[in-house]
Amino acid sequence: MSKLNLSKTDKVYYTSKSEPEVVEFDPINYLSIKGIGDPSGQDFSDRIQALYPLAYTIKFAYKAIEQDFVVPKLEALWHFDNEKYADISMAMAPKQIPRSEWKYQLLIRMPDFVLKSQFHDAIKTLKAKKEVNHIDEIEFITLNEGKCVQMLHTGPFETEPVSLAKIKIFMDDQGLSKNGHHHEIYLSDFRKVAPEKLRTILREPFK
Repeated sequence: MSKLNLSKTDKVYYTSKSEPEVVEFDPINYLSIKGIGDPSGQDFSDRIQALYPLAYTIKFAYKAIEQDFVVPKLEALWHFDNEKYADISMAMAPKQIPRSEWKYQLLIRMPDFVLKSQFHDAIKTLKAKKEVNHIDEIEFITLNEGKCVQMLHTGPFETEPVSLAKIKIFMDDQGLSKNGHHHEIYLSDFRKVAPEKLRTILREPFK
């Protein structure tokens, strides 16, 4: 039985250059859970731990009908109160906005063949097996980012403002306006990989 690996079949989505580039995506489905606060805190970790058991429950349900897939990389959308911090760009946000006020939406991409009805079935199956914190906060969503500017950031999260500044300059030069939340795809597992070796795709939807 073949196993779908989106990181291999969708190279445009999971690869990027080390300089800003324009890409475009069709609507994509995800498991999603929202939160607010420091990403190094327990609450952030707990929400990650809620997503993965559900993703694997869905995976095994589809494996049983010979539609197996590799659970994709963790992703997140990030934003902040645009009225309170109206003069701060995403490039400067990591340095100027308290981490306690960062808003995030953790994502795990789902293959196109995964149905919303199977998501609901998996919630019931998982809850019957064990208690998972925040399980009822997870949603099945469709994200339509369309055209985006993205680049690959290599190194610790603390140095992301350097790459974000490059994206902002590129967008300003092209006359592009931000059209959605800042998007990160964690190609490396930040729980296991040394900070200097982390690889993260930074993505900004535009119009």
